[in-house]
Amino acid sequence: MARPLRIAYSGAWYHVTSRGNEKKDVFKSRRDREKFLDYLASATERYGASIHCYCLMSNHYHLLLETPGGNVSQIMRHINGAYTTYFNVKRKRAGHLFQGRFKAILIEADEYAMELSRYIHLNPVRAGMVSDPGEYPWSSFKSYIGQNKAPDWLKTNFILGCFGKIGAVAGKKYKAFVEELIGKEYDSPLQGAIGTAVLGTPGFVEMITETHVGKREPARDLPSLRQLSIRPSLEEIVTAVDMVFDTDKKMARQAGMYLCHRYSGERLMEICKLYKVSESAITEAARTFPRKMGKNAKLIEEVDKVKVMLKICVL
Repeated sequence: MARPLRIAYSGAWYHVTSRGNEKKDVFKSRRDREKFLDYLASATERYGASIHCYCLMSNHYHLLLETPGGNVSQIMRHINGAYTTYFNVKRKRAGHLFQGRFKAILIEADEYAMELSRYIHLNPVRAGMVSDPGEYPWSSFKSYIGQNKAPDWLKTNFILGCFGKIGAVAGKKYKAFVEELIGKEYDSPLQGAIGTAVLGTPGFVEMITETHVGKREPARDLPSLRQLSIRPSLEEIVTAVDMVFDTDKKMARQAGMYLCHRYSGERLMEICKLYKVSESAITEAARTFPRKMGKNAKLIEEVDKVKVMLKICVL
């Protein structure tokens, strides 16, 4: 199996997650979680990491991480390595604590940092651990809304700055932004990542491909590189959909909205303009169309034909 594509450069942002080996718990006590937060703090001091969001679950964690030094692997070796040593010594065990390498998806911060912070902070709600993210003590959410004093190493200004002048008003707006999805079905923003490696607009993906991927050895990370190089335009998707669904205009429209949302990488507002509908209509189509495919083998076959035409490789 090919190793995940790892793109690193100064100022890169990532959504990082790491899971327990065999899906076992990696946090078993309050002290475990406090110790892990200590290692996040030391990563900022020793290796220049900028941590914007975090959420510690039971058998995994999420980070929204910026690397001014372009050293994501060094930062994560420190965090996971130091915590594994602590965990093993405390419990008189040996061996791996985390399952394989950490997973880091490079993101375009200006476009996705807000949405990913919401996704991270809602993890305990999705898992049924709490009904409100403000009830969960092991995420950065309370620091964002002013319920707790943010530790010195946690960087909240970038995301809160998107909600106006940083302070109580921005925190209140951010709280409303996160909580508006409670009780609603929604897709993970990470579903839009190309090759499980990059999440961004077509321009960002193109820049990353040309600047940081183009000179890589083609045999390495082949599945990720193959997907990263493909990002069909809205027009290409619509044309392919119309050719396959030529006798069913209603289904073509639904399939088109789903595929544009899933694979184009364009902003939601651009897809809305194309189909002359609201954002909620696009997100609803993106949510419900996969359910229709799950119940209709012919529909799956037709969508696969569109993907083949667009050279979309789903691995």
